Formats: sequence, structure tokens, C-alpha cells
Amino acid sequence: MTELILIRHGETDWNRELRFQGHVDVSLNATGLEQARRIAARMAGEKCDALYASDLLRAQQTASPISTQLALQSLTEAGLREQSFGRVDGMRVDDIKEQHPEAWEGWLRFEEDYAMPEGESTRQFHGRVMEAVQRMVAAHPNQTVVVVTHGGVLDMIYRTARSLGLNGPRQSDIPNAGLNRIRVRGDAIDILNWADTQHLADLPPQPVYDQKKLATEGKPKSE
Repeated sequence: MTELILIRHGETDWNRELRFQGHVDVSLNATGLEQARRIAARMAGEKCDALYASDLLRAQQTASPISTQLALQSLTEAGLREQSFGRVDGMRVDDIKEQHPEAWEGWLRFEEDYAMPEGESTRQFHGRVMEAVQRMVAAHPNQTVVVVTHGGVLDMIYRTARSLGLNGPRQSDIPNAGLNRIRVRGDAIDILNWADTQHLADLPPQPVYDQKKLATEGKPKSE
């Protein structure tokens, strides 16, 4: 049995610009840096055995103060990267609608085998994420591991834990720098706590990625 403390990276300007960040290396903004500082302070006193982070800058920047707080080296795991959106990586939603209307319509169906042009399908993405999770679990049996990653990655883990399948819009809240805890035993994942943001309570409201609203009203939020 391994416990994973899962943390989404802090906020970036692109979160507020309605862009698909994907594999583009985007730095944290001032709010994101403060969120990273606060999640690190929140981790004080935690007994953790390892720290992993996506290789993308926004995750690395979020992991840095946690690494200092816990006196743990931050290990890079490329399998924890956000989903690749291919040709639309880095694009604003309005620009995708205008330049790639068919791709946008396909995206709004939230089907597991759909991929943006030259990007990953949800099924491919899920497989990559869960392989990374199992690598970390195998390397740290009966230990506690901190994982700094992305919203899409956490969605894949949440869906797996809740047996939700890969079709359809996101069902869970995944705030920037939120605290999420799971326990992994073999193929079973138990959620112990999810979307805890007590340490961020007095910061500005976050952009919310509401896929249900996106699908029904066409008013997207940033990934």
C-alpha cells in the first residue's frame, strides 16, 4: 500500500487566458508562486518519503518550495505531464473555435478515443498517467509520496478511483495547488481527501475548469 499526496501546479497566466497549456512550458504567475509557497508550508510536518514532479516548468516551480520544506529531492517523471493537445497546444479557446472548428466540436463530445490534431486521445493519456502512477507505487511500497502534476492527470486518477470511465466531462474539482490524498493497493485506488484548499482561502478566486458547463453552454474555462 502506498499513499500519494497529489498536488496540481500553481496558477499561470494562461489559466486565466483560456488557453490549452498542454505540453507548452509556462511559468507560474505571482498568484501561482504564492500558492506554491503556501502548499509547501501546508506540508510542514508531513512524513513523506519521496517527491515527484512533471517535467514541465509550472510543476517544477510548484515542487521547488515543497522540496525545500520536506528536504526531499524533486524527482522528474515525464509520465506526469499534462495531456498533449497537439496543434492547439497554447491556443486560446476562441482561436481554436475559429481556426479548428471541427477539432473543437470533437473535443466537446468528451470521447475517450478522440484526440486534438496531433495530440493524445484521452485513452492514450490515461494509459500514460496510470503507468506513471504504478511506477511510483512499485518504487515506494508502504511509503508516502508527494506528486506535483497537472489538472488533466488528476482527472485521470480521480476517474480511475471512482470507476467513472473516460467518456464524458470532468466530474471533480481540481484547484491549482489543492491537496489531494489517495491510497493505492494493487489496482485499487481509495480517495482519502480531495480538493482541499484551506491554505489558499484568502487568495483570489481561481479560474474553474467546468467541462459540464463547457459542453452545455460553450463557456470554457482554462485547463
